[in-house]
Amino acid sequence: MKTPLLILHGAIGASHQLKAIAEKLSAYYEVHLFDFPGHGGKALSDEPFSIKLFADAVLVYVQKNNLSKLTIFGYSMGGYVALYLARHHQQLIDKIVTLGTKFHWDEATAAREVRMLDAAAIEVKVPAFAAALAETHAPNDWKEVLRRTADMLLEMGKDNPLTPDDHKEIKTASLILLGDRDKMVSVEETIAVYRNLPNAQLGILPGTSHPVEKVDAELVVYFISKCNGFSQFGTGGRP
Repeated sequence: MKTPLLILHGAIGASHQLKAIAEKLSAYYEVHLFDFPGHGGKALSDEPFSIKLFADAVLVYVQKNNLSKLTIFGYSMGGYVALYLARHHQQLIDKIVTLGTKFHWDEATAAREVRMLDAAAIEVKVPAFAAALAETHAPNDWKEVLRRTADMLLEMGKDNPLTPDDHKEIKTASLILLGDRDKMVSVEETIAVYRNLPNAQLGILPGTSHPVEKVDAELVVYFISKCNGFSQFGTGGRP
C-alpha cells in the first residue's frame, strides 16, 4: 500500500495548478489534491481566511479519509499550513515538503504582498490573470477571494502564526525547498527556518522561480521522492 500524500496549493490558487506534480508523484504515493475553503470552487466559509481555518479544513479531510502516516507537500502558503499542522497536530503527519513558502511576516512584508492583490489593478493591467482567477474560483467571486486573502496576510503581519520558537517544536521530518530564482521568498528566511527545524533538510531548485506553473515538475518530484524510502531523509535529522 502506498503512503498517502496530501498536496496543498498556494494563496489565491487551487489544486488543479499542481496536477502535473501530482500525476508524477502518483508513482510513489497515494496522492490527494485538496482545495482550501473558498478556493477552486469550494464554498466560502463564514469565517475570515486564516492559517488556522485552512489547517482545520485539512484536518477534517484527513480524518474523513482515515489518512495515517501522512506526507504533506505544500506549495507557497500550502507549505505554511503544513508546518502549522505539524506544530499543532504532530501525531498525524509523518513528513513535510514545502516549496517556495514565505515564512517571514511582519507589517511591512504583509503590506507589500497585499499591494499585489488589488483586484481593480489586476483587471486593468493583467486581464488574462483576472479571467483565470474568475474561472479558478467560480462560482465564488474571485475579488472576494483576493480581499479575504489580503485581510489574512495583514493579520499575519501583525501576529505571525508560526514563530521561531514554534519552528523549534516541530519534530516532523521536513524538506524545505526553494527556487533559486524566487523573488517572493528570500534564501535568508528559508535558511533561518530550516536551521530552526530540528529534523529538516534544505533543497535549492536550480533555474526555478516562484510561480508554480513555471516549476519543473520532474525536478520537484525528484526531491519529494526522497521522502518515500529512496534515501535516508527524515530518519535521524542532521549529522
